[in-house]
Amino acid sequence: MKFGTSGLRGLSTDLDGPAAAVYATAFARYLLASGQAKAGDPILIARDFRASSPSISAICTGALSRAGLTVLDCGTVPTPALALYGRTIGAAGLMVTGSHIPADRNGIKFYRPDGEIAKTDEQAIAAAAADIMAEALQPETTPLRGQDHSRQAETLFLDRNKAILPAGALSGLRVGVYQHSTVARDMLAELLSHYRADIVALGRSETFIPVDTEAVSAETVALLKAWTQQYRLDAIISADGDGDRPLVSDETGLPLRGDLLGLIAAQFTGAKVAVTPVTSNSGLERQPGLSILRTRVGSPFVIEGMTEAVGANGDRASGVVGFEANGGTLTATDFTINGTVLAALPTRDSFLPMLAVLFRAAEAGKPLSALAADYRLPVALSDRVENFPLETSAALMARLRTGMDELAAFLAPIGTPRHVSDIDGLRVTLAGGGIIHFRPSGNAPEMRCYVEAETQAEADALLQRGLERIRTFEREHS
Repeated sequence: MKFGTSGLRGLSTDLDGPAAAVYATAFARYLLASGQAKAGDPILIARDFRASSPSISAICTGALSRAGLTVLDCGTVPTPALALYGRTIGAAGLMVTGSHIPADRNGIKFYRPDGEIAKTDEQAIAAAAADIMAEALQPETTPLRGQDHSRQAETLFLDRNKAILPAGALSGLRVGVYQHSTVARDMLAELLSHYRADIVALGRSETFIPVDTEAVSAETVALLKAWTQQYRLDAIISADGDGDRPLVSDETGLPLRGDLLGLIAAQFTGAKVAVTPVTSNSGLERQPGLSILRTRVGSPFVIEGMTEAVGANGDRASGVVGFEANGGTLTATDFTINGTVLAALPTRDSFLPMLAVLFRAAEAGKPLSALAADYRLPVALSDRVENFPLETSAALMARLRTGMDELAAFLAPIGTPRHVSDIDGLRVTLAGGGIIHFRPSGNAPEMRCYVEAETQAEADALLQRGLERIRTFEREHS
């Protein structure tokens, strides 16, 4: 098992058993030892719709109960709903989910009573897990079920989102909800109906479908385009498996970039500072009235950046948000929106950016494609080479970091490097324009490639050349 950009990840067969008990027990021990919980305190648990999630959740529940905590089961709710409920009642929590990764994998996201864990917490939990395994005792894996608090978590999150927009704000919009197997599917439909949108339910599945909202597959895009034409939709919305990453397509079925959704959400809240990873669009810095702070990839790093932004200057504390290239939006401070205080929620949320972009389109009377075009951002694309061995990705990054001569040789079929950023992976600005960024995934055997260019055709070509260089390196080192 391994901590990645957000939570613990691994094969379902590895997690569904002693490993789940070990890490749940380690988390409980860490909370108790650090004074963030005491014996008998509540702790929340929820899960996505993966086939392995109920079993892993039950094993974790048993382990937490035996460690002396009272487990409140929130059922299948979006991760931000779990996080909001935990912050509201002062309880830590676990979300059993593999997010967008393939169905044969799963994971656990951990929350302190005040929000998502930091990298230092991950290290402490991993150390506690190592201690447990060193005890050489077979961990108890008897499954249990906690007290049912699913309705409380659902209601709190729905009430929060039903207060964001004016009544009837989406009236006149015809919106598809790609339901697949996301835990957000029923809440999304209820919210759109609340705001008087005309909704069309699409693609509901009882079998888990991994939907990556940052690197939307060609198959998913084909579905979105076909549905848009068939039902004459103004937009289609969806989310990943645990509902913390948004997916919004325009009236042609073309998905909008996640960092654009995050930008629109930031502007919608009136934020003064936005914290976002280096992989988000370079055109963000050109947007007026918003200071952009860059971090490494992963919500823990964005949260660290938001904390620094809030503490750096008093006036910044009045409006700090964060968002990732996948569109998941975090709020570090409270905001007053539509006459209601939107309490800070420093964990990825897919609902705020989706509601914000639909509202802006309805308010402006523009199709989503025109709204997106108004921002004049460079065309940014990303994709990944899957089943890319971790040792191969390490060898590739080591080669690229050897020096400019070696980097130039590797990029010779693509272009000449002019500037290099090493914040997370290697992000290269090319002579003559264009950006290419190579980065190993933080939680899966994948090598990711991100590109930017002025036109769609240039970005498409740059991305394909970047992916081919990755595959060529893999073939040479297989």
